[in-house]
Amino acid sequence: MSASVPVSPARVAPASGASRFEDAQAAIPWYIWFSVFGVTSAMIGVHWDIAWHRSIGRDTFWTPAHMAIQLCGVIAGITCGYLILATTFTRSALRGVSVNVLGFRGPLGAFICAWGGFAMITSAPFDDWWHNAYGLDVKILSPPHVVLALGMIAVEIGTLVLIASARNRASGAAARRKLEWLELYTAGMIVVALLVMVLEFTHRVFLHAGACYRVVSMLVPIMLVGASRATGDRWAATRVAGIYSAFVLGLLWILPRFPAQPKLGPVLHEVHQFIPAGFPLLIIAPAIVLDWMWPKMSGWNAWRWALVTGVVFVVVFWAVEWPFADFLQSPYARNAVFGSAYYDYFQSPQGYAATYRFVPADALPGHFRNEMLLAFFCAIVTSLLGRGAGDWLKSVRR
Repeated sequence: MSASVPVSPARVAPASGASRFEDAQAAIPWYIWFSVFGVTSAMIGVHWDIAWHRSIGRDTFWTPAHMAIQLCGVIAGITCGYLILATTFTRSALRGVSVNVLGFRGPLGAFICAWGGFAMITSAPFDDWWHNAYGLDVKILSPPHVVLALGMIAVEIGTLVLIASARNRASGAAARRKLEWLELYTAGMIVVALLVMVLEFTHRVFLHAGACYRVVSMLVPIMLVGASRATGDRWAATRVAGIYSAFVLGLLWILPRFPAQPKLGPVLHEVHQFIPAGFPLLIIAPAIVLDWMWPKMSGWNAWRWALVTGVVFVVVFWAVEWPFADFLQSPYARNAVFGSAYYDYFQSPQGYAATYRFVPADALPGHFRNEMLLAFFCAIVTSLLGRGAGDWLKSVRR
């Protein structure tokens, strides 16, 4: 009869040490978390600022929405500035995987983020002066907003590069998967930012105009393709489109719950709550179709692949968005779920939005056909660019 042998603490120490090693391998660098938080803050701030303009008007520069936007620039500047200085002047582990810019060393994404943060902070006094001199923006892309938008996109791209390089260097499967999800999330935030810049073309009253499909085709395929090629995730494009859709839907449903009242005139429509940007575009439909098709196209050359990808994107997006636009203009969408009941305090009661009519932007003969041909061309080109960008992100390590 053999006696049982007690297990000593020393015999379980290796397993505990291995567990700690795996935990360390799965840890995400702090500067990536800070950068992702800054990107999220900017996107919340941008939609909040749009709602502020539509509901209250610009009463002061120091609104909470503006602070949320500029927090992104501050975080990017401080975080990536510190990362660059630490890599340059200390024995940082990142020194061996850094780039040299004007004698300073750091990850490539840190330099892109730092430039974007500087541009964002620079845009703040420029924007304040612009409004004091000229009043409210007539267009979203006023000169100071262009500087701000370029800075935000740079911070988002820099964050994407930081995540991709960390993922490519990661040895553990858990760490790589976490970083892939952060990469897909950041790509979704970039889609949010890009589509904010073209809101003037994608409001529900323009969804039967060819220009809407052209501008979407100029911006969205590059991110859907790039995310798929960079991560290798089977449903990467669907996840990116889903992140964009969930983010915009969340703001559509949350912002109107807060009270707001116009402080500028003329007040043509009575407003009592924040007015959100509207229902998200249905880019998730072509994303699902493309994710399903791409494995069957793996052996194709780049041009043939981009041609089919671009054509499918436009056809599927047009096929679902056009009839959905009719629904958004119908009485069934005039509720808190779909958001068609909201319009700006300065919206005329006889305007297209208030009367639920489409803007006849394609009244000239052949105009819609030409816009759609341009949409196909843009989608093909941006698919090709996205393929190249995604393949580069898959290999970047610095």
